[in-house]
Amino acid sequence: MGLLVEVCVLVVISIALRWSVSQNTYSGQSKPPMYGDYEAQRHWMEITLNLPVSDWYRNTTNNDLQYWGLDYPPLTAYHSKICGYIAQYINPDWVRLYKSRGYESYYHKLFMRYTVLVADFLIFLPAAVLFYLAQDQLDDKSMLFGLMVILLYPGLILIDYGHFQYNGISLGLAVLAVACLGSELQMIGAALFTLALNYKQMELYHAMPFFTFLLGKCFKAGPFKGLFELIKIGITVIITFLLCWSPFLTSVESAKQVLTRLFPFNRGLYEDKVASFWCSLSVLIKLKNILSQENLVLLCLSTTLLCLLPSSLHLLYKPTITNFKYALVNSSLVFFLFSFQVHEKSILIPAISVCMLANREPLTSIWFLSISTFSMLPLLVKDGLIIPYIGLSVMFLIACVYISQPFNNQKPDSLSTLKKINVSYSLLFLPFFIPSKQLGNTLIISLADTTHDNRETEWKNPKV
Repeated sequence: MGLLVEVCVLVVISIALRWSVSQNTYSGQSKPPMYGDYEAQRHWMEITLNLPVSDWYRNTTNNDLQYWGLDYPPLTAYHSKICGYIAQYINPDWVRLYKSRGYESYYHKLFMRYTVLVADFLIFLPAAVLFYLAQDQLDDKSMLFGLMVILLYPGLILIDYGHFQYNGISLGLAVLAVACLGSELQMIGAALFTLALNYKQMELYHAMPFFTFLLGKCFKAGPFKGLFELIKIGITVIITFLLCWSPFLTSVESAKQVLTRLFPFNRGLYEDKVASFWCSLSVLIKLKNILSQENLVLLCLSTTLLCLLPSSLHLLYKPTITNFKYALVNSSLVFFLFSFQVHEKSILIPAISVCMLANREPLTSIWFLSISTFSMLPLLVKDGLIIPYIGLSVMFLIACVYISQPFNNQKPDSLSTLKKINVSYSLLFLPFFIPSKQLGNTLIISLADTTHDNRETEWKNPKV
């Protein structure tokens, strides 16, 4: 009973923090003509509600793809349509075709914030709780520590409740899928991950570990039983994909149009100030001036696959749930560092993977999660979220370092190192209060975070 109360308290605290951050500004607030991600999400509700499915991803007179065209998979579109129906019921002006562009009001902001909170209530929060409750081998203290880390991680809260997105849905589905695989529920886990992938294509960052883990489990089961399991999992994935994509499979052209929107290679190697290898390298070498677009894509693909190979082969040979979790971290970081078309917000994918290892690697996890949030600082400053960022980060570190039981087993030198690291990175706030004329803050953040991300990929899988 005591554990249940502590879990409920953690959930309530996480909800309170989320709602407090939601009272701040959002992406593109009062910044016409394009505004920001908040307007993008509102516009998708407008488009999916007022236009036929065949026009959702197609450029038409009623759907200008240059104005926040839908570029996420079908599950995001269906979610937008449901939210659009609710918005229309409350106030039709919020989703009226054309006329609602750039709509801003207190009550509309309240509605949009509630849609994120409801999504977390339904998916992310239950997924996080179930993930740690399902781990029978953990004692109560370790379980509560891990749950605290995943529920209070500042990066996800700031992006979903400050900047404005619905990352909790795809990440929650992925976490729930991992929990199912850890409980030997392979078919349910495969279906849940397929849903996550069909909500946000960035879940491809996790795809290789899911594939190699399930394939490795089938190999270990023996030739006949393993083949039967593989067929069942394959059918589950195919059926889930067909259910999500059925409205867009009426013709090859229709499916191709969706895929073109999901993978827009014409946008470039990376966007904005992202702590990827290619962004850091661009300070010294402008690859886009040397290589063609096709060669850049090929370079990113080959580099990513090469770096994925070690952890994938290890997981295929030893498909344990612990190795699987480490492989999720490695895979997502490799994609973030080396893949094509990376956003700064994509760091949330490796971050949530690290959250799932917090009870096993407490010191390294807290260190990485702090750095991952810091890597998004230019975006947070742009959105006017610097105060919530500092507040959440400080509370998160205090809770993790000084309250959590797992740290009692860490060496004093390790704790001292963590404190020094966080003090050092706090000093990096200075460039944001002293604007530079050229690279300044961008160079510091990109190089620093890329270095830390590369160090993180050096985590070794345990001998299990």
